[in-house]
Amino acid sequence: MSEEIALSRVRQLWHLTEPLHAVLYYAPEAFDEAAGLGYKTEERWPSYFPWRAAPLGAAGAELVTATFYSFSPRMVAEHVSGAWRTASPEAVLAARTRAVDRAYRSLFGDRTDSPELARAAELARSAAESAPLAGRPLAAVNAALPWPDEPHLVLWQAVTILREHRGDGHLAALTVAGLDGVEALVSFAAVGAASVERFESRGWSAVEWAAARGRLAARGLVDTEGVATEAGRALRAEVERRTDEAAAAPWRALGAARVDELAELLGEFWVAVIGSGLLPGETTLGIGKV
Repeated sequence: MSEEIALSRVRQLWHLTEPLHAVLYYAPEAFDEAAGLGYKTEERWPSYFPWRAAPLGAAGAELVTATFYSFSPRMVAEHVSGAWRTASPEAVLAARTRAVDRAYRSLFGDRTDSPELARAAELARSAAESAPLAGRPLAAVNAALPWPDEPHLVLWQAVTILREHRGDGHLAALTVAGLDGVEALVSFAAVGAASVERFESRGWSAVEWAAARGRLAARGLVDTEGVATEAGRALRAEVERRTDEAAAAPWRALGAARVDELAELLGEFWVAVIGSGLLPGETTLGIGKV
């Protein structure tokens, strides 16, 4: 029987697990593997899109735009249109596993093979296998991948399923709120989740950003300076509440006691990732701000 878990706890678990997933997009070992496949590595986007989209198969730009939601279609097309000519999805997935293996071993050292990490992997996998997948394409395709044998790779796959499960639910919440991809970013910047400059990394032009701000202003959600009004803040708070609620099922299935155990076990590994300096201090996800 599922237990009630506070939504604040659900959000805290996201803050705790997201960095463990995001290592893939920033670790030097991942860039090394990406270069070996033939992707450019001067910036992270040429490898980010194939790393994250590979479970979908040889997906076209339209599908990736739809499932990633807040990236400019032009940016997606730039990085996805030729991605599978550079390397097949199967080759990308194999390199992704090698990248995570190398990055985690570098970050965690001897603790990679510790019983604490193995137990954390077991608990995270249990939560991930309890995640409902209907209407959640990115969670579903990651959940369909075979589970690796090594506990640290199990942990990464589990937190990846859980983060994509949350992300899929977040996109549904944005859709219910009537926010398209660029409006989602403008409205998030308007509540101070991150700077406008940080959100510009998603590829929208200044004209598109201004037009989205105008649409939100017409709805009374932002003022003339692009700052959220009371109505705008309320709408974004409701989006986050809906996202937390949609993400709660795996944690409820795991149960409060095992959730607490997992959170405690993950602490040292979260510290290792954050302390590495690999991840940017400000992200478009608004972690620490929402």
